[in-house]
Amino acid sequence: MTNATDEPALKEVFKGDFLIGAALGSTQLSASDNENCEGKLIQKHFNSITPENALKWGDIHPEPNRYDFEPADRYVALGRRNHMFIIGHTLVWHNQTPRWVFEDENGKEVDRDTLLQRMREHILTVVGRYKGKINGWDVVNEAVDDDGSLRQSRWLKIIGDDYLVKAYQFAREADPDAQLYYNEYSIEFAPKRAGAIALIKRLQAASIPIAAAGIQGHYRMDWPTRQTLGETIDAFSQLGIKVMITELDVDVLPAASRSVAADVAESFQLRAELNPYTNGLPDSVQQALAARYADLFSEFIRHRAQISRVTFWGVSDAHSWLNNWPVRGRTSYPLLFDRQCQPKPAFDAVVAAARR
Repeated sequence: MTNATDEPALKEVFKGDFLIGAALGSTQLSASDNENCEGKLIQKHFNSITPENALKWGDIHPEPNRYDFEPADRYVALGRRNHMFIIGHTLVWHNQTPRWVFEDENGKEVDRDTLLQRMREHILTVVGRYKGKINGWDVVNEAVDDDGSLRQSRWLKIIGDDYLVKAYQFAREADPDAQLYYNEYSIEFAPKRAGAIALIKRLQAASIPIAAAGIQGHYRMDWPTRQTLGETIDAFSQLGIKVMITELDVDVLPAASRSVAADVAESFQLRAELNPYTNGLPDSVQQALAARYADLFSEFIRHRAQISRVTFWGVSDAHSWLNNWPVRGRTSYPLLFDRQCQPKPAFDAVVAAARR
């Protein structure tokens, strides 16, 4: 197995194919580039970054008249210092948006015009601050339900379904040169995929220059199949846009429910049977994970002309969100680097897939 000192850089392995990215959380953003092992991995392997939370509404704009730009400033500075393609995630989402956005000082729901004004002010302030620095924005995140209909979020209920077009228009107004994306989970399922395609077609009909669709890629060992993944990539590329894999990880732990959705609202009690690998991942499971990653990247490479970016949701297993979702306190192993930042067999499998 490759060790940390001599492994090839992923961004070089896939140079000419697509960008290779990582999502950065507060741990990575609070350390200097070389202060911890994850910082060294970020510099060596990745040429694109996404913030896990620093640009979400609840973090950057927690109160009506208060913005907290400090974590986001550090995030953007890190990307610019290392000449990376910087992603803004995310402007309009039904989660991690404070209640005050939708309510007045008495807790009563605001009207359409008020919410539109708040959306515009937020987008112009945040996107405007990083104009020319952040290269592309997940403008709207997860707006489609599993059946393909629009999610019944407070954005939709208060503004109406044109909130989608308005959000992209405001982002375009704030930075005409930034790429604009739509990002979604579980769009490998046909009904949800059809809904997301209809949404993007609507934006295109409104002259919104959508650059890419984001397929999140929160995958399991047995879902989705390579065929389904390939069909999904093809379906979005037929819209004349690029496809991005935006939040890739592979969950090897027992499923807490039958759902394969990545809904952050899901939560289950910790039970021993859901957390079987507290003392390390057995070799048989390591090898199975490696084979799974090899299959996924073989499919990505087969579609390299359609894919602009593949981003992992995290840097190492130590700080993966899957340690705490949908079951808090688990020991998860979904990424290419282990808790000591050492490359796993899955890393070697991904590199080998690129060289076939």
